[in-house]
Amino acid sequence: MKFIEIAKTFELIEKESSRTEMTKLLADLFSQATPTQAAIISYLTLGELNPTYIGTQFNFASKSMIKVLAKFLDKSEDSIKHAEKRLGDLGLLIQEYDLPEPKSSLTLNEVENYLQEFLKISGDGAVEKKEKFLLNLFEQLDVISIKYIIRIILGKLRLGFSDMTLLDAFSWMHAGDKSIRNILEQAYNVCVDIGIIIKILKENGLKKLEQPEIIPGIPLRPAAAERLPSAKDIFQKLGACVAQPKLDGFRLQVHVDNTKSKSHIKFFSRNLQDMSNMFPDLKKAVLDLDVKTLVSEGEAISYDVQTGTFLPFQETVKRKRKYDIEQTAQDFPLKLYFFDLLYLNGESYLDKTHEQRRKKLLTIATTKKEDTIFVIEEKEINSTKELERYFEENISQGLEGLVVKKIDALYKAGKRNFNWIKLKRQESGHLDDTIDCVILGYYKGKGKRASFGIGALLVGVYNKDLDNFQTVAKIGTGLTDIGLKDVKDKCDAIKVTDKPKNVECAKTLYPDVWVNPEIVCSIRADEITLSPLHTAGKTEDQDGLALRFPRFIGYRPDKDVLDATDIVELRELYSLQFKDKERKSKKVKSKRVSKREEIDKKILKMF
Repeated sequence: MKFIEIAKTFELIEKESSRTEMTKLLADLFSQATPTQAAIISYLTLGELNPTYIGTQFNFASKSMIKVLAKFLDKSEDSIKHAEKRLGDLGLLIQEYDLPEPKSSLTLNEVENYLQEFLKISGDGAVEKKEKFLLNLFEQLDVISIKYIIRIILGKLRLGFSDMTLLDAFSWMHAGDKSIRNILEQAYNVCVDIGIIIKILKENGLKKLEQPEIIPGIPLRPAAAERLPSAKDIFQKLGACVAQPKLDGFRLQVHVDNTKSKSHIKFFSRNLQDMSNMFPDLKKAVLDLDVKTLVSEGEAISYDVQTGTFLPFQETVKRKRKYDIEQTAQDFPLKLYFFDLLYLNGESYLDKTHEQRRKKLLTIATTKKEDTIFVIEEKEINSTKELERYFEENISQGLEGLVVKKIDALYKAGKRNFNWIKLKRQESGHLDDTIDCVILGYYKGKGKRASFGIGALLVGVYNKDLDNFQTVAKIGTGLTDIGLKDVKDKCDAIKVTDKPKNVECAKTLYPDVWVNPEIVCSIRADEITLSPLHTAGKTEDQDGLALRFPRFIGYRPDKDVLDATDIVELRELYSLQFKDKERKSKKVKSKRVSKREEIDKKILKMF
């Protein structure tokens, strides 16, 4: 397969507004590819050369690409800079030139090999070597292919869809519709490598994906907890259950493979980014576990060496860094609390109950280092009062609250359901909990804030069914002057000239600057309301949802944009408000009745 075929499909997708038609274009492309080619294409469509959990860092800045294009087009660097400013995209710039066709067209595999080699260039003089390397590659490519190579290297491909749309495309390719999408997604939840999924589908068919296998070193999409407003609601929902303390740290997925000559230890964050090199202290402790292979979930949290008390999340997050790792490990030591077991010594535990997984996890704990690795505490709950007492006990110790779990629940990778339910100290029934939103753009502001160049943010939430982001709030509160400058710098690094294709926004809400949906932030609001303007969950028959009096709290670097609050969760939170208002109304009414009865009794005594 020639690379130009992929580039031309990208061109068609870029011009297409219908998600269904985009999906069909992708399906047709995958149907023409071999299994190996399909895997490569699946990565490229997301702007990557590797699975997303590995990532692709070309480390090649826009100014270096300007130098390459200046030489390639025989133009001055200033003219290229002016053109970039005018177009906002170096990929579009190349299409303004009528270049001669190359003598031969490179294949997909040849281009992929070139890019992999480009990725490996490092050391002294790496930038100059990369510039020469790209010049050589561009001379062998057509204009359309160069356009998309530029965008891939600069991290600006942005075709307007995520891996969820790719799963739809795989279904269309195999079945001619979306009928097998759920099976594909379940397989992807267990093996988060989109290339492996399409390769297995093309080589072995659907049956192989119906029983997906855990592969140590490839993360699973983590299970998520639902919300309910009170201990009473939770116990009514679950009955006899168990509760675990909710720690405010890093959720880590730990992978161990001791079957090879050298042990392989991997730590993946909640958003499935590889953080293995950041935790040498945890790696050393995990190596002491007596296991051949292991996939387990836990929470890593910093603590005060003197008092043994846990530190706030803002302190724990300081461990997420690429430099001065050893010193930071000494300054902010971690404890790792395992809370679930997914895989052990070649056997999947996904089909085991929580009770069975817990029992096995405790046998591993007998080999742990007592000062670093633990299995999280768990308490059996047999009444609402027991749950309330245990909740208050944990709150008094400065913890976030509890995660309450069904005893017989299976682990559902990538699913949010009532097998796990959060009970947090903020949750009093109305919207006291935070919402994880994605920044979509910013407004330049007025008055004092005009001098900063930013006055407010436009934020949204993810709609999985549409694979897009829908607006939920315009936020100007909660950001200091320094915070405004910081968020502007973050946004300007990923700004785009036009509204991203995967953003749905009313024209009256268009921000002054659009950004690619990449930054997750935490927002607190008084409540969720209906809005005719915001697009979150909006349909022909129903207004959208919006946040009332939203305040910016901080960033969530541990979360991927697809793991932020979604439309389904937002609707559930909206419904919880009414349940709480009804409950409070009944309490007020009950108090009024009691007060009236007291008055009546006093009146009777007078006679």
